Amino acid sequence: MVTRINAETTPFDTVIDRRGTFSTKWERYAGRDVLPFWVADMDFAMPAFIQAAIARRLEHPIVGYTRTPAPLVDAFRAWLERHYGWRVPEPWLVWLPGVVPGFNLAARAVAEPGGAIVIPTPVYYPFLDVPANAGQAGIQVPLCRDGDRWVMDFDALEAALRPGARLLLLSNPQNPTGRAYTRAELQALADLALRHRLVVCSDEIHCNLILDPDARHVPIASLGPEIAAASISLYAITKTYNIPGLSCAVAVIPDPTLRNAFVRAQAGLVSHPGPLAYAATQAALEDTGPWVPALLDYLRRNHARVRAVAGARMTPVEATYLAWLDVRDLGLEQPGAFFEQHGLGLSDGAAFGGPGFVRFNFACPRSLLEQGLQRLAHALDAARTGAAGPSGMN
Repeated sequence: MVTRINAETTPFDTVIDRRGTFSTKWERYAGRDVLPFWVADMDFAMPAFIQAAIARRLEHPIVGYTRTPAPLVDAFRAWLERHYGWRVPEPWLVWLPGVVPGFNLAARAVAEPGGAIVIPTPVYYPFLDVPANAGQAGIQVPLCRDGDRWVMDFDALEAALRPGARLLLLSNPQNPTGRAYTRAELQALADLALRHRLVVCSDEIHCNLILDPDARHVPIASLGPEIAAASISLYAITKTYNIPGLSCAVAVIPDPTLRNAFVRAQAGLVSHPGPLAYAATQAALEDTGPWVPALLDYLRRNHARVRAVAGARMTPVEATYLAWLDVRDLGLEQPGAFFEQHGLGLSDGAAFGGPGFVRFNFACPRSLLEQGLQRLAHALDAARTGAAGPSGMN
């Protein structure tokens, strides 16, 4: 039975049994003693005010095809201005059922015969499918580690470009490394894109999940009218409020020619979000209460615990709730499978273009996290000593 809690007044420590809900995260290891820390799905209840908004919509007995509600559009525009000081006119917006369709549509909108798409890696793995989906070549350019940060290698990016490259896919904040790119970094990327006539499609789904108190999220399109005209920015509130099953996203596309191409690419392929997703999203966008600050405080504490166990294997997570762990020194052929043998379900970095790494989702109640960290410590010790098997799990 699923426990219902009011996340505004109850600590995030409450463990909610997700069995019987067909949870993608938990059903992956059904029947096995493996704790899931892989997919970016938090083990926290949605806020009570979002649940109430859905319930209000369900008071009407028909859940039919629904046009984008005007109050939702107003809420999103106000949300962008409130958080980032960025004012966007309504015509710039294209509503979508998710950000993944968004960057695939962006690729189709700008694709040219024999063209190419530039992708800094490692990155959220659906990015890596985009070139083939759009009939384009993929140009992967690795990020490089600079002390405690993963950064874009601008010399390598420039060197990798070829005449047919028309699009660069950006994850900002960066998934899986947890970077919140600085204004200076994004300005350098914008300058490169404008020099080479690249469109930048920026996935900004984690923008509200800033853990480093000194970091700020900067929408790349907000840097100035030139880069805005060469940009497609993708937003969804679903990660912040843990409502990924009510997916609703929006593309901000200032340039009318680019926006029209995007809309044409959408025709016949991508449907509109449904009314429950609209209701949940509007409630989240209008929220100015204590729920998100409390969530961020909890995630920061969880992050500190992961860092204490992983040590130098991970760089500090400035944004998101995803730790990127370097296990290359352990010589594991399949790191994901190895950790599963030790009762820990992590995302294998190879899928992100980062073999030898694993991604750890620490957005869960602390009691569950502590169990996972015990298993992580045991697995790392076993890999170093050559011990086999999951002995010592609890």
